[in-house]
Amino acid sequence: MTIKDIYNLAIKKGIENDFRGEEEISYMMERRKRAYKKMPKNKKEYFDEEKLSNPFSDTRVLYGDTDKEVKKILAGIDIDGDELLYAKQRGDIDLVISHHPRGVGLPGIDDVMELQIDMLHQYGVPVNVAEKLLKKRIEEVSRSIAPGNHNRAVDMARLLDIPFMCIHTPADNMVARFVEKKIEEKNPFLVEDVMNALLEIEEYQSAKKMGAGPRMFVGSENNRAGNVVLTEITGGTEGSPQIYEKLSQAGAGTIIGMHMSDKHREEAEKAHINVVIAGHMSSDSIGINLFLDELKGVETIPCSGLIRVSR
Repeated sequence: MTIKDIYNLAIKKGIENDFRGEEEISYMMERRKRAYKKMPKNKKEYFDEEKLSNPFSDTRVLYGDTDKEVKKILAGIDIDGDELLYAKQRGDIDLVISHHPRGVGLPGIDDVMELQIDMLHQYGVPVNVAEKLLKKRIEEVSRSIAPGNHNRAVDMARLLDIPFMCIHTPADNMVARFVEKKIEEKNPFLVEDVMNALLEIEEYQSAKKMGAGPRMFVGSENNRAGNVVLTEITGGTEGSPQIYEKLSQAGAGTIIGMHMSDKHREEAEKAHINVVIAGHMSSDSIGINLFLDELKGVETIPCSGLIRVSR
């Protein structure tokens, strides 16, 4: 496989597992193309044309010849200078993959948060309410990311001449669908049953042994689970803390997430929703593992928090 093949496969798998569905993504992309055609020349000059074919702004080839053949990958949750130096020293790494976005992929994380609007709507929150609350949160995220040193790791990859890419939302979509299927199979009655279902997954088992496995953030394992929703697994980063009241009104009983701030936890508690935090690195590992398993004939060396499990 070439780097381009891997990149295109990431987009393909991301779309296949996206909660919005292929038809809605296609409609979104057509709207984006129409808007681009109408842009004045001075704005087109700065428009990121990759967005016309890739619906996931946080998934990019950051450096390297996309026609390069790939036989061995170094993959991790967060890739920075240390990991890139290791890849250079080994001398046999064809591509380094980071899950969390770097370079141009990092400012793009607010773009993919639009996905949360559709997820919330599918769980019963009126789309106008979800849109209103998420738009405000998306602006907050955009402002918080703006001052970051986005290109630091990419500059290191360029100096070392190490091909580098990041795969974020497509992998998160894959783990969200994977966990959703597991919960549907188990049909949990109590929150304890939700926890037990998660602990049947190898990455969560490994994380539990390291003290970072699934845990209760709000509620009790003895509570009834009710409707289990996965609004905190994919969609860039945490959404609006005000959404929990709306989810509760829509019938949500338990939320499964990767991570949660205290502000969000407090709001979920006020809304009487149980919250199970599955684990950040372990959840990210599931998504990356599911994708890496699609790369036939390619060897993977895990690093930087990736709990490698091959299925």
